[in-house]
Amino acid sequence: MKILVLNCGSSSVKYKLINIDDGKLIAQGSIERIGLEDAIFKYTAGKPVTEKKEIVSVKNHEEAIKLIICSLIEGEHKVISGLSEISAVGHRIVHGGEKFSKAVIIDDKVKKDIFEYFDLAPLHNPHNYKGVEVSQQLLPGIPHVAVFDTAFHQTMPPESFFYAIPYYFYEKYGIRKYGFHGASHYYVANRAAAIMKKEIEDLKIITCHLGNGASMAAIRDGKSVDTSMGFTPLEGLVMGTRCGDMDPAILQYMMDVDEITIMEVNTILNSQSGLFGLSGISSDMRDVIKAAGEKNKRAQLAIAVFVRRIKKYIGSYASVMNGLDVLVFTAGIGENNAYIRELCLTEMDYLGIAVDRQKNESALGKESLISSGKSRVSVYVIPTNEEMVIAQECKKLLA
Repeated sequence: MKILVLNCGSSSVKYKLINIDDGKLIAQGSIERIGLEDAIFKYTAGKPVTEKKEIVSVKNHEEAIKLIICSLIEGEHKVISGLSEISAVGHRIVHGGEKFSKAVIIDDKVKKDIFEYFDLAPLHNPHNYKGVEVSQQLLPGIPHVAVFDTAFHQTMPPESFFYAIPYYFYEKYGIRKYGFHGASHYYVANRAAAIMKKEIEDLKIITCHLGNGASMAAIRDGKSVDTSMGFTPLEGLVMGTRCGDMDPAILQYMMDVDEITIMEVNTILNSQSGLFGLSGISSDMRDVIKAAGEKNKRAQLAIAVFVRRIKKYIGSYASVMNGLDVLVFTAGIGENNAYIRELCLTEMDYLGIAVDRQKNESALGKESLISSGKSRVSVYVIPTNEEMVIAQECKKLLA
């Protein structure tokens, strides 16, 4: 059974074609800079495996998805004989609100619900929705499945997801913590349990999805009981360009002292803050680390704030779960940056965390145990695979 997984962003489409029966990746790639004459089409496919990058003209998401589908069945990187080999299409949908606690086959009602959540995820849901509409037109007659970033966190207890504001804001407008990166947290937590050959229900796990967007989750009995992102992906950790946790009264103060609108403040907090805002250099941790090594004080500050926030969440989640068995690092920074991992794991003796420096430094983008033999907590680096989760959810629904 072959599943096509699509992840549609504002100016990009990422895809993977997966044979879910054996878990093997058949092809993958992305189209970036959609809407420009010099869009970038990157793909990996074929036997022997080839990796290529082409400059193409792609006006919109419809043209992008058409190009992806054609690349699977035609030309030098053809991997299947025809569209009939695709059993289903899995779509990453960022926000499912309280209506969706699991994956669903997309029908008109589901599309209407996704549309209604545009206000809660204006940077994501509209593009996810467009991907569904276009692919349903191009690939009719097969199931299209929605897998929601928020679904995994629907197991959080009320004390984790309620904000202490007047209750009617929740009743009338659904203002509460939802959490995101659910497929990633689900995958790496279950993968850690499998590596340890233990039942996930027997483990207390903290997962750290550290990339340009970053979040953490506390997972007990195999369920999310708390997570750092909130009503939107702005809450929680320091990210590439997002501020994370801050005093909400600062918004009004910024508007007053700088004479700017709430929309301008929103842009600042989402697009000009985080590592970029603190360092003044870049939203990319690699650039910030390089500058810090050259004694740039703002870059050093950005790293220190980034790490301190992670350590605070590790401590609070261990407290919420009354202990910790496993800590997992994943995503771009979490998988590839040994320096940041080491900073996050220093002075954590009270939790019984001890890192093996050599193991940590050699763990670059591959599954690795990086804690020492003295550590009471098993610390892993596990590359995330959200697309595999989406494909697995498709298989469950088709079954």
